[in-house]
Amino acid sequence: MIRQRTHPAATQGTTRLEAFTDGVFAIAATLLVLDLTTYALGSIDSDAEMWAALGGMWELFVNFALSFLLLCLLWMTHVQQFEHIARVDSVLIWLNNARLLFIVLVPFATSLTTEYSEWVAGRLLMPVTFFFAILISWLQWMWAVRHRDVMLPDLAGIDARTNGRRALSALLISALVVLVAPFIGSIAFLLFFLDGPLTRLLRGRGA
Repeated sequence: MIRQRTHPAATQGTTRLEAFTDGVFAIAATLLVLDLTTYALGSIDSDAEMWAALGGMWELFVNFALSFLLLCLLWMTHVQQFEHIARVDSVLIWLNNARLLFIVLVPFATSLTTEYSEWVAGRLLMPVTFFFAILISWLQWMWAVRHRDVMLPDLAGIDARTNGRRALSALLISALVVLVAPFIGSIAFLLFFLDGPLTRLLRGRGA
């Protein structure tokens, strides 16, 4: 049952939304390991064959680690946003639900990227999934900033814009990853190391 509203422009507090979102992130991160556990090593007759079989799984391990790391970064963004968001309305709730739609697709996208990496569609699915999750996360923050008097009552305008530029940096990099992933595969995710410098650049332009 939704609690009674304390402000005409808001629907409810954030506790339940945060708990639900945390749970979905945790489940998605856990499901990533299924791609490893369902992989058949084949017949193993010696330690050397065992190590060779594990070495043959390197692409599985790389994509697992990349997806897990990016899920952690997206979850950290969620935590940082809701450190400031005090109230939510129906639009923000559905934006959050849309973001979670792509979060739960991450294990599926990761498995297809590994299994069908020789095809462009296979190399694109994981970057596209993360792009839309990051896009909706940015839209969610922009909506909160637009209704800052209700949703971000304790956050100064300059701090809200700074956080927005951080989210915009991740969005721009994820778009670049989508563009180059068909050519270089999952290694394109290394572009996220540019997030810090790009964020500082956007802050400088904003200032």
